[in-house]
Amino acid sequence: MGTWGAGNFDSDTAADHLGDLAARLVAEVTEAMAGDPVELEPDEYWGVTVPCNLELLLLLDRQGWVGVTLPPAAVIRSWQETFLAVWERTIDGLEPDEAYKDERRKVLKATFERLADASETAASAVVE
Repeated sequence: MGTWGAGNFDSDTAADHLGDLAARLVAEVTEAMAGDPVELEPDEYWGVTVPCNLELLLLLDRQGWVGVTLPPAAVIRSWQETFLAVWERTIDGLEPDEAYKDERRKVLKATFERLADASETAASAVVE
């Protein structure tokens, strides 16, 4: 197709770039989930950045730009189970305020759920 509009993301090259960017975010999460669970603890790098990557994927998906592909919802839900199990097992060791802990749990769950929902919506749009 080449170029289909004047927007910054209205070309094959831009779509390829977005696809590469989304793939990097997914690859990082996939690697973190398959790695040492200690790295997913709330005060570790992946414990902080995995939810950031998921949120970035959501932002890219919401734009409706060509090139962004989300992982299957089942994969995202598996990530959620793994991530939240580590979080629940280790968060108390950081002695957080109960209100923060409750709110953070809600945010984490919602982040995974929104991404899984977006993936299901994208998959059903392809089928239709």
